[in-house]
Amino acid sequence: MERKVVLITGGSSGIGKSIGIYLKSKGFKVFGTTRKLDNYPGFNHFDLLELDVRDPKGIEQAVSKLISKEGRIDVLVNNAGIGITGPIEETPHDEILKAFDTNFNGPLHMCKAVLPHMRNQNQGLIINITSIAGYMGLPYRGIYSASKGALGLATEALRMETKSFGVHFSTLAPGDFATNIASGRYHAPILEGSPYALPYDKTLAIMNEHVDAGKDPMLVAHMVLRIINAKKPKVHYKVGDFMQKFSLFLKKILPDKVYEKLLMNHYKL
Repeated sequence: MERKVVLITGGSSGIGKSIGIYLKSKGFKVFGTTRKLDNYPGFNHFDLLELDVRDPKGIEQAVSKLISKEGRIDVLVNNAGIGITGPIEETPHDEILKAFDTNFNGPLHMCKAVLPHMRNQNQGLIINITSIAGYMGLPYRGIYSASKGALGLATEALRMETKSFGVHFSTLAPGDFATNIASGRYHAPILEGSPYALPYDKTLAIMNEHVDAGKDPMLVAHMVLRIINAKKPKVHYKVGDFMQKFSLFLKKILPDKVYEKLLMNHYKL
């Protein structure tokens, strides 16, 4: 049987790298993407393509190159993303636009590039990596939450629009995992004299503790394989700490103000 071809954006590190390594070990033909190949001269875990999800033309070129080489793309994992923190009032708007360009527009550009090929194949699977944070507006992470939440809603629509073509869509929402996302995250500066300075500083410390104590990203890779192997993939999947997943259940059943109070207590606000 011909091996399935998997394309993973943001595949050079963190969750994307773990997904690529695991899927390759299971017999898939894996291609990851990175913005700058020159930064990974010794990378030999799987093939890397140079691709910036913010560049639609570059995406088209990379996808065409892969199709020319392999003849197909069976699975797209939209994993590339960036973190952003800060009080919304004090976060520079160009940084907000950058976050949405990577976390929301980027996956949509990728979907648009691969869908014609999947439609011609009459089969395909696209997994959009969102976040448990995308199910709620988190204080000082509101832009990140919004960008991931928007991707989740767009995925629901895409799933219905493409079902008749044999294409499946799912979201996979991780909680906190031990990756380098904190180091690459944009932090709005803590401004001297700002009314947000103290609570923002405290919340940042809690966020970083959660990432440092995060689970092994290989758990996300295992869930990706589970989705690939599913005959009828579900709309949404979650993976992470029990309490993080349980918080989504609480959001469904608790009054909004009660849930808001729980979040504020968690972040000591």
